[in-house]
Amino acid sequence: MNSEFSQYDVFFKLTPDLVCIAGFDGYFKKVNPAVVEVLGYSYEELYSNPISHFIYHEDKEATASVRDELLRAKTLTDFENRYVSKSGEIVWLSWTSQPVENDKLVFAIAKVITQKKELEADRNVLLTNLTELNKDLRHIGHMTSHDLRSPVNNLLSIYELINYSTITDPETLELMEVFKMCCEDLREKLNIYSKELREKQSLYIPTHEVDLKKVTKKVTKSIGAIIKNADAIVIGDFVELPKITSNATYLESIFLNLITNSIKYRKPEKKPVITITSKIVSHKTHLIFTDNGLGFDLDEMKDKIFGFQQTFHTHKDSQGIGLYLVYNHVKSLGGTIDVESKLGEGATFRIILDS
Repeated sequence: MNSEFSQYDVFFKLTPDLVCIAGFDGYFKKVNPAVVEVLGYSYEELYSNPISHFIYHEDKEATASVRDELLRAKTLTDFENRYVSKSGEIVWLSWTSQPVENDKLVFAIAKVITQKKELEADRNVLLTNLTELNKDLRHIGHMTSHDLRSPVNNLLSIYELINYSTITDPETLELMEVFKMCCEDLREKLNIYSKELREKQSLYIPTHEVDLKKVTKKVTKSIGAIIKNADAIVIGDFVELPKITSNATYLESIFLNLITNSIKYRKPEKKPVITITSKIVSHKTHLIFTDNGLGFDLDEMKDKIFGFQQTFHTHKDSQGIGLYLVYNHVKSLGGTIDVESKLGEGATFRIILDS
């Protein structure tokens, strides 16, 4: 039987793919060494058993249906099914087959796609997990914005009940105004984030013209007490580029986290100075934040700077969230962020956005 196919022997032996000739009776007539190697059966076992014997039980029905089409002289391409090797391992194969009606034979070649299928399965599991995680995060976001709004409103209500005629100390009155402003700012942000959670159905981020001086003023005002307690100086130099097209909410968060990060990691013996400048370089917007703080070793920290919950100093308030948020905001805006720093010599963060 095998001698009549001797003219195919060279082709059969050279190709790394699984090549076979099968009869319309459902048996292998000729297979190449790759079939033996992949499935682990001897030639005698492959020729003496029907092809369906080697097919994974869940794929037998679909394979039988396709075989019926082949017997009606229909060419088959990219048909995928599973075989079971002699060791019990499942092997995924992708078949291209051509029937020859006159000889009652089917010429077929298959590629092993087991790794591809495993990667697809892993990807599907990952996508499912990410979908569930995204749902959980949105739920947490809704819950947080909802549950925080009530105590903030309560604080503002208490503020309204205070009788200021009984307060004579000017500094106390000033602090009360700052307290009110902080509560109102928090309520405003909660409302914004809650609205975004309700309405955001895509990755599109709305942009408009943003005044950088106003962003800086709003952010520094909201953390006025922190700046005052640290005796910090925040300098905004936007003469070259006073306005940019971006998303104000994202920019405010970026400014807030970079400024508070600089204050948090200030040198104990030195007044913190944070400088923010803007300019156009090679048709791109550059926002540069520079401080005179503790800095960090870039060689040691370069792969961790923007990681989630990564901290560089033993500060009691360090959570490793601020720079992570900054990085993700910048990426969401389609930009990049570079860092220059040396231990003990401060840090410079350069944000690059499309103009």
